[in-house]
Amino acid sequence: MLQQKLIVAISSRALFNLDASHHIFETQGMEAFCRYQIEHENEILDPGFGFALVKKFLDLNSAFPAQPLVEIILLSQNSADTGLRIFNSINHYGLAISRAAFTSGVSPYAYIPAFGADLFLSANAGDVRKALAAGYAAATIIAGATANTSEQLRIAFDGDAVLFSDEAETIYQQHGLAAFTDNERKHAHQPLPGGPLKGFLSALHRIQTHFDQQNLAPIRTALVTARAAPAHERVVRTLRAWGIRIDEAIFLGGMDKGPFLQAFGADIFFDDQKGHCESAELHQITAAHVPHGVKNQS
Repeated sequence: MLQQKLIVAISSRALFNLDASHHIFETQGMEAFCRYQIEHENEILDPGFGFALVKKFLDLNSAFPAQPLVEIILLSQNSADTGLRIFNSINHYGLAISRAAFTSGVSPYAYIPAFGADLFLSANAGDVRKALAAGYAAATIIAGATANTSEQLRIAFDGDAVLFSDEAETIYQQHGLAAFTDNERKHAHQPLPGGPLKGFLSALHRIQTHFDQQNLAPIRTALVTARAAPAHERVVRTLRAWGIRIDEAIFLGGMDKGPFLQAFGADIFFDDQKGHCESAELHQITAAHVPHGVKNQS
């Protein structure tokens, strides 16, 4: 059934490189943009930042062809008319994407719950902020890289304000590291509230349970966090309380995340701070910004 799948919604600009047509839209307006797309609708688009990730998600379905585990939904601000070029490109690359919403310039985030999407990936930061404000898991793809050559899909997450709420991060920002550490030690047995991507991680975990973990599972997850001991304990106990297994946990104590993401071989990394996303990009890791929490309130 549809609701049992992992469902990822992606924008057309995250899936394909639409820089040329987007530049025309910004400089010449909607009419010129529509004319350009129609004139070039038989020209295949180059892959965008999220293309390799989508390809790996769809490849997971080869293990269960009768009941696919993953579905990709297209959410696009194009019109149905200009969207023909996008579907021509989807067909060219053999991507199994059949469901879509074309909204003719209006933010498509309202269709996230209608499709039952566990995550919305977009190149439009405004759309992502609207989705997060409405309570939906979303991230802005701000950097791309060549995909990890392994067939395994590897996804890395920051902790606070991404998988977890920004409750502890707020204490750190307002009162400093000592207060943060003291708070986490005192509340080590109290699970952290969930953050915007908790549901997505839960859906990934659900997919992982279909595979034998003694062999090479097709999905591997990692928590890559600036936390260090003793603040690690609350994280471990929180994931245990949620009933979610995460394959690797890396507690960096403030070290640069980029080299560790490279060592993990992440296909994508989600973080609430753009600086960490930029570090990932420097190490050839596709990065997605989650503009949530105290660090993004301004």
